[in-house]
Amino acid sequence: MLLSSSDEEVLAAAEALGEDLDMAQSEATAAEFEALLIECNEAISDEIGLEYGAVCDAGSDCC
Repeated sequence: MLLSSSDEEVLAAAEALGEDLDMAQSEATAAEFEALLIECNEAISDEIGLEYGAVCDAGSDCC
């Protein structure tokens, strides 16, 4: 399957976010990192117009 440039951009952004979160996790306390994940999930939900917890079907445990 070929990806469109927008698909490739989304995948590149997701990969960059994953790398940034990996770095943040190594520098933050567990509570700080959990708060960051919640903030990221909320920002993603706002951007795409879908509630992340509802999409992954795990409710609040999906961070």
